[in-house]
Amino acid sequence: MGLIVVVSVLAGLAAAYFARLCDWAMEAQASLYAARPEFAVMLLPMGFAVAVWLTRRFAPEAAGSGIPQVIAAAEQRWRGRWGGRRVTLRTAAWKVVLAAWMLICGASIGREGPTVQVAAGITRTLTRGLTGGPGRRAMIIAGGAAGVAAAFNTPIAGVVFALEELGRSFERRTHTTVILVVVVAGFTAYALQGDYAYFGALGRDSDLRAAWLAAPVLGVVGGLTGGLFSRALAWVIGPRDNPLTRWRRGRPVLFAFLCGLVAAVCALASGGVTFGAGYHEARALLHGDAGGGLNLAGWKFMATLAAAVSGAPGGIFAPSLAIGAGLGGALSETYLAFAGREAVVLGMAGYLSGVVQAPLTSAVILMEMTRDPGLVAPLMLTSLLARWVSALIMPTPIYHLLAEVWRLSPRQPG
Repeated sequence: MGLIVVVSVLAGLAAAYFARLCDWAMEAQASLYAARPEFAVMLLPMGFAVAVWLTRRFAPEAAGSGIPQVIAAAEQRWRGRWGGRRVTLRTAAWKVVLAAWMLICGASIGREGPTVQVAAGITRTLTRGLTGGPGRRAMIIAGGAAGVAAAFNTPIAGVVFALEELGRSFERRTHTTVILVVVVAGFTAYALQGDYAYFGALGRDSDLRAAWLAAPVLGVVGGLTGGLFSRALAWVIGPRDNPLTRWRRGRPVLFAFLCGLVAAVCALASGGVTFGAGYHEARALLHGDAGGGLNLAGWKFMATLAAAVSGAPGGIFAPSLAIGAGLGGALSETYLAFAGREAVVLGMAGYLSGVVQAPLTSAVILMEMTRDPGLVAPLMLTSLLARWVSALIMPTPIYHLLAEVWRLSPRQPG
């Protein structure tokens, strides 16, 4: 028990300092864009290529989000030489460095997926010799859950994420371990970062009538767009062979360079709103300080897809929230003018649920992020509808599809 607590503290520390590093990286990129916009845009293709070369050369297990690797590592049926390499301290260290590098370059990625892999690597590696405890699989799941909780300051969502995504069928004793690790890691991150709501507290004065009216629309829209994103992602880096996947495997660095060019075009066309995780843009829409939701949603969709298929480290959680905020903001400017910020919140939940097909996690994470418990029921309706619509386009949830690819491959998928 004592070792588990210590390891949980270390996971929380890693998540908190990784968050600070990523914030610094995005601030550095914003300063560069303000001073030399042409150089900042030109850095994208080179940055993508460098990140993929380093990843494939030194840490192929650090590619992509990190959540599929954790799911694959947590699968009990997967036994073999390559299982543990997905979640190690070495992989975690490279993940931190390369994800920060991608943010400095302006890639549309998030830190939340990488945080899950980093935290799982810490909990798994440092409890490897533990006997009579919860087991290695439980510590991987607990570490991943702690990563979500610490990354977003959402402890309940961390537990829900573990139940819904990381370990869909695990032993009862694992529940206690997950909750303990999430609480300790979350408290550690809280002690360092303070009490904050990810997007700022909205209060309790939401218009529930407007939210209920907007929820079905945003559930369908979020499910359609999120499902299309996952389908496109699976087509490029999924298990099915096609000319593009073969070309990507044969020329990974050149492919990444071209993905960076796509991201650069998106940045130029959007006026720079596609740079980074999208936190500031989503927050501005949420608090009514900005328009241009369709501009954000459309170009961010393309920039995030380019980063996700490139093979470089980086998550899709935060960019998905920004895209969803853009969708909600765009609809609130037109057809859902009565909804306002409620449409933005529901748009985030709908699109996130459409991409990852985890409706409980999507609803709870938005409730905790905004600290508006009154929106729980509309959030659930939006997320469930989005998951149902998305499943019509993409029958297998994207994280689990990619986890299967990781399970079958000793290197990185694609």
